[in-house]
Order: sequence, then C-alpha cells, then structure tokens
Amino acid sequence: MAAGRGEFFRSFRESLESLEKKPTQPALGRRQPVRGRGKPGPGGIQSGQTGGKRRKRRPKAAPSSVSGNSLSFPQPRPKVNKASSPKIKTSPSKENLLERLPSEILLKILSYLDPSSLSCISHVSKLFYQLANDDAVWHKIYTSEFGSQTWKPKSLAGDAAQKVDPLEGEVEDRSPGRWKKMYFRTLAGQEVNKWRRELRHDNSPYTGLPRQTERVLRNLNVSWELTLCDCRGREITMEHSRAYFFESSMVVRWSGPSFLTYRQLSNIQLYGFRKETLRPGWRSLIIKQDTKVPVRYIGKDKLVKLRHLRPCFLIGTWRANHGIAFIMVSLHFHKLVEKSLLGSPVCPFSEPVDLPPADTSDPDFGLHGYTLHFVLHNTGAEIMSGHFRELSCRTIQIRAGLVELRVINRTNLSEHRPLSGNIKMPWKSEPLEGVVENCCIVSLTLLDEFQKPFWCVSSPICITMAVKQQSFDYSGEHFVMDFKDSDGQVKMKLVWFKEQKQFFLISLTVYVAVFKVNKHFSRAY
Repeated sequence: MAAGRGEFFRSFRESLESLEKKPTQPALGRRQPVRGRGKPGPGGIQSGQTGGKRRKRRPKAAPSSVSGNSLSFPQPRPKVNKASSPKIKTSPSKENLLERLPSEILLKILSYLDPSSLSCISHVSKLFYQLANDDAVWHKIYTSEFGSQTWKPKSLAGDAAQKVDPLEGEVEDRSPGRWKKMYFRTLAGQEVNKWRRELRHDNSPYTGLPRQTERVLRNLNVSWELTLCDCRGREITMEHSRAYFFESSMVVRWSGPSFLTYRQLSNIQLYGFRKETLRPGWRSLIIKQDTKVPVRYIGKDKLVKLRHLRPCFLIGTWRANHGIAFIMVSLHFHKLVEKSLLGSPVCPFSEPVDLPPADTSDPDFGLHGYTLHFVLHNTGAEIMSGHFRELSCRTIQIRAGLVELRVINRTNLSEHRPLSGNIKMPWKSEPLEGVVENCCIVSLTLLDEFQKPFWCVSSPICITMAVKQQSFDYSGEHFVMDFKDSDGQVKMKLVWFKEQKQFFLISLTVYVAVFKVNKHFSRAY
C-alpha cells in the first residue's frame, strides 16, 4: 500500500514537471524531422524507410554535440500560434494557497493564535506581518487577558502643555499596532510590579538587601552576556557558563575565547537579559569598561595570570600564548535585578535618588549609627563574614577628603577574627581548572543610620606582604589587603600563623569619600 502511494506521488510530480516545460511537439500538418539514420527495423528495413524505398535525405545541419559514434542535431522549434496556444499553469506546489485567501478569513484564523505564535508567524512574509499586527486581533487578546478595562487618559486640566503618553491612556490614539504595544507594556508592567513586590516584601536585617534577590533572578530566568570588542571593531558575544550566589553578591563566569588576547581587546560590555522574554533580543547594559586603562596583576599559577580590571572584572589569561582563558565578574545584589532588566542596550539603569529623612543631629557630631556587612569569599565558599554595628566618625576624624570608620581596631585583641580558609581563587576554563593563591573577592555593604544601603561594593582583591610589622602582639608574617574606588577605600591587616596555617584579621578600616556623604545628606563636611 505504501509502495502504491509512492508511485502515485512520483507520477504526479513528473506530470507537474512536464507541464512546466515548454512544448516541443511540432505543429499539426508538419512532419517531424528525422534525427540520424535510425536503427534498422525488422527485415533489414531501416526505421526511416517504407516499402523498401529510400526517402530523400534532407540536408544535414551542423552537429551540436558528439557522443561516441553518434551525432545529435538540434531540432527546429515549431511555430506556435500564441493566440490559440493554451497557457501553461505553474505548479500548485509553488503557490502559497494561504495568501490567496481573503484577509477576513486569514484574520479569523490568526485570532485563535497566542501572542508568541503571532510573533513567530509575523516573520513569514509581509502579508503575515501586517495581519499579525492587526489591531482587531490584538484587541481581542488584550481584552481576554486583562478584561475590558483599558488605560484611561490623564487629566489635562490646569496644564495644557502636559505631554500624555498614548500607551498610558490617550484613547484618541489610533496609530497602527497600538493594542499590541498596550498588551506587551501592560504585561511587562505587571511582571515588574510583581517582582518588585517580592523584593520589597522582606529585607535582611544584616545586609539591608532583599532576601529574595537570588530567587527572583532564578525565577525570571535572568542571564548575563559579555560582548568583547577588539581593536578592529569586531565583537564576540558570550553567554555566561556558571553563576555563584552568596548572601550579598554573586560571581558570574565565562570561558574565554583563547584565540583572543587581552592586548587585542578594546572594551568589555556586560549585559543582562531574560532568556524567555517578551522583547526578543532586548539586553540591559550593566557596565561598559575600556580595557586600555591601567590594570593590576593580582595573582598567577602555573597556567594563568589574573588581571583586575576595575571595578569588577577578573580576567585570566594563559601564560603560554596570552589568550583569554576565562572572565569573571563580581556583582553586588544592590539593585542587581533592575540593572539586569530595566536598562537599555546602550544605557545602564539609572538608580533613582531617594533622599533620606532629615537628620536633626548636630552636624559637628559627624556620622553615627552606621552598619557594615563584610564578606571575603571566592567562587566556592566564604572565607570570612562579619556584621558590625554602631560605627561612627567625628568630624575631627575626617582627613584628606575621607571619612574614617574603624571596624576592627588593631589594638583591641578581642575584635580580631580568624579566617575560616586560605585566601585563594579557584578557576575553571573547559577542560582545565586550577587555583590562584593570595586573591579573593570582597563584598561590602555599608548601611547608613536609617539602615539603607549607602555604599555597596563587590570586587576582586589580593593580599600582599606588609613592608613593616603591623602589630607587635603577633610574631607571624604580616600582610595587607587594600581596595579603592571613587567612593571610598577598604584597608585590612592580617597575620599568618604558620603552625595553624591560618590568617587572622587584626585590623579593618573603611573610608568613605566626603563628597559622597555631602551629596547623600546635603552636608558640607
């Protein structure tokens, strides 16, 4: 039975192909010319002879091709009367039968599709693009999803020059595709309001950050991309390989293109996006960093060297050929969801400035009631975590444009803290992996007196041997760890106990830029 169907379709295809060919039959009343001599028939009579008589041979035309010992001649094209000749129809298989249907029927068919299917079918042809964006179809989808209630216009009373967004309520707007725009904008607004309510629902008393940041990022299926631009203007886009979550920050890793060296880079761009998004191809720019600025080597092992590109990039290059082995980025949780989703492809998300409540304390008293959440970690585990309250600084302690907050005092032995592990940075680049000693990541969250995030940092940091002994209470080797950016500095002093194979943190001081404090509190320190 299957063979019968195959034979039927094969013959049907051959008949269609024969219709497409030009007619080669001679016109009626004309004799078809004889090609060659012909083969001898029965009784020794050739196929060109009848009754033993030899016909008169017509003059031969010039040969067009030679195949073995036989010659082939072109056949004369018969004269066909165009008025009386039938028109040859094209193959039905090459016609789009759907496009021959009336628009009303096509719109009725498309009205049964969901929004994602309509978006896909709009790429088929120009006709389907117009039909898939028809207002009647999207009005039905909008009302079925959000009800009959539409956006109402804003009141223009008292402000005739006020601009009204058509998507936010101007019912007089009759631009094509307005219902599609309203649907996606309303849907996106509902999602934004939903995860913002989740983030505002409960804040951690230690970090002042939403507890649900990691869960929201996972539920929204947020991913991160790196765009590497070389000196010739060529771009390479990579999606992250792994993400490591911690209490107040995360580390994102990419396996780098080994054929590209660090010297060939011009800039690095970090984007956030949703894999299942309502706007395909939409990315939110988080940070764009020029690679021609000075970088700092913070560690190496037998295979790679680590470069710290401020503020948050950690780039590993192969020691053999200087190709990029991997790239890691440390991101603080503060406004990370907004930065990853609400920015544009060319501009990062701009955080709104929320002025703190009025401070009625004496301005000469300085800063008081600050809280610090401090973490040292790598991609695998936390090395040290601490929560410090009631930090303060008097105005006389403000020097060199920095406000000094002493977290762990070097002279107070009761405040000194051991580190739970060695300071190291595990790395992986398929299929190799390793560990670079004496470097990790510092994640700092400084809360003001109203328990609002004031300075949030997550950045690579390295440990170096101190030039001189930092404390006479310990006989081990002394080390220092420093971090600095435009908003402040962090200085740490450590001692290495060789017998216990453990570090002790004996001093921790945070410095905040005075201009940041003045801008935040409208002061004039």
